Amino acid sequence: MTTESETSIPIIDKPAAGKKLLEVRGLNIWFTGQNGERKHVVRGVDLELRAGQCIALVGESGSGKSVTARSLVGLVGDNAIISADTLALEGETLLGRPDSWWRRVRGARIGFILQDALVSLDPLRPVGKEIDEALWLHAWGTSHTRREKVLQTLTQVGVPEPELRARQRPGELSGGLRQRALIASAIALHPDIVIADEPTTALDVTVQAQVLSVLKQMLGRGTSVILISHDLAVVAKLADVILVMQGGEIVEAGPSGQVLGEPQHPYTQQLIDAIPSEHTKGSRLSARGGVFTHQLFAPPSKPFSGNESPLLEARNVVKSFRGPDGVRRTVVKSVSFTLGRGETLGIVGESGSGKSTLARIALSLEKPDSGEVRFLGEAWSNATSAEQLKIRRSIAVVYQDPLSSFDPRWRVSRILTDAIALGDPKHARRARERAAELLETVGLTAAHLDQWPLRMSGGQRQRVAIARAIATNPEVIVLDEAVSALDVSVQAQILDLLSDLQTQLGISYLFISHDLGVIHHMSDRVLVMQNGVAVEQGNADEVFYSPCHSYTQKLLESLPRLEYARLRLAASSR
Repeated sequence: MTTESETSIPIIDKPAAGKKLLEVRGLNIWFTGQNGERKHVVRGVDLELRAGQCIALVGESGSGKSVTARSLVGLVGDNAIISADTLALEGETLLGRPDSWWRRVRGARIGFILQDALVSLDPLRPVGKEIDEALWLHAWGTSHTRREKVLQTLTQVGVPEPELRARQRPGELSGGLRQRALIASAIALHPDIVIADEPTTALDVTVQAQVLSVLKQMLGRGTSVILISHDLAVVAKLADVILVMQGGEIVEAGPSGQVLGEPQHPYTQQLIDAIPSEHTKGSRLSARGGVFTHQLFAPPSKPFSGNESPLLEARNVVKSFRGPDGVRRTVVKSVSFTLGRGETLGIVGESGSGKSTLARIALSLEKPDSGEVRFLGEAWSNATSAEQLKIRRSIAVVYQDPLSSFDPRWRVSRILTDAIALGDPKHARRARERAAELLETVGLTAAHLDQWPLRMSGGQRQRVAIARAIATNPEVIVLDEAVSALDVSVQAQILDLLSDLQTQLGISYLFISHDLGVIHHMSDRVLVMQNGVAVEQGNADEVFYSPCHSYTQKLLESLPRLEYARLRLAASSR
């Protein structure tokens, strides 16, 4: 059994508290295109990082925060031009360094936690080997001590069953487990500085709390952290100083209590206002108005009254899988739920709780071992292929990572026209016109039809995914972590869009998320899952304000709340 002392960060020699580690003055970064044109993406950034200090960079996608961070580890890219009055690590310049120098620095002196674990980890290699390689490259220990270190580090970041998980490949792990494995790889050598680019984006609140605890311990031992995040509640728990970036520039900077408690710049206030929570339920999160310019489908005949038969119903669903160790584990245990017309059922729980497996069963992409799912009273999960074909047009899905769900050979026009033809062949003759209308409905334009999804922003790709989902005029959309990878302002726009679509089209949502603020903002009812069991169900306000189950109470206690954090920080700064 692992003890508390074994999971804490060991005491090692660190720079004296307050010592200047990083100094950046007048940092400018340009990207050069194929035609030789330069794009100025970071403009005149200044920052100073001292031992044991946490600096947070916040802002929307494209604001320059990640590019700034990458310049500190030599990973900006070959097409980048960097200039700075000062760019130094403990007095040593970072400008013009060869790759061999950076390989000695990365991991040992500066750890870098990337946002996208699925892309960053080798899909063909067990995650334990990934962490072991980080140690081996810096000649740390023997094969035996490295194996012990791998398991200890996985435990530190909250990975359950570390011996099993170390043998699994990234594709066999949930998004949260992948992210924790990536964090373990970055901190295994206990570097003096850790740059964390959205390290908690894919994590549920309890695991997020564990990761934040690890980062806090590191700060307490003298490790410095540069935190890049769109989650201001997370930032408030860790950061001493916040730098708000917009358009490549720092528009506001100062102590956390000052920036969050008394924001001076309108953009900072906009970021704060966009955070979904219990206080925002029923209101818009973004300044952007409704996007409907077309009546694509007939309006809903009537809202769900609660007395009619549910659209989607799960009855005592059970599902198990055999792991790489040969042990069969039940991941969904006799779960039942109903989803009414025009209603949103939020499903929340930790990584590995079974919520995504339940979503796949609801989509009939997995067959339950026992129990069943019914659509409008008809067999769905256990139906024949012909019977399922009739229903499938009525149930759509939007995933966390739309890019991986698109055919990489297809432009946006092909993605949408293919879905339109599937939904109703009679629309095939005017499919491109219909696709343009769908794009306008989700806040894009006809000009996006000829774009490749790879060259679009994350928010734009998610809008295309939503357009594809509604192309078949579905009655139910399953949203599996559909906004968890988006920055706060883009997330606000997407949540407002989903609310508009539900109002206009009467769509029902099965909304799966680890983000309790998003779930409370969007849901009429909530189902809480733990270890495959539905431990609590009920009206959203009742579940959030008066939780009955101890696990639900634990989730809510782990939730970082910006309002509380702002009050605490403001008080401490006075």
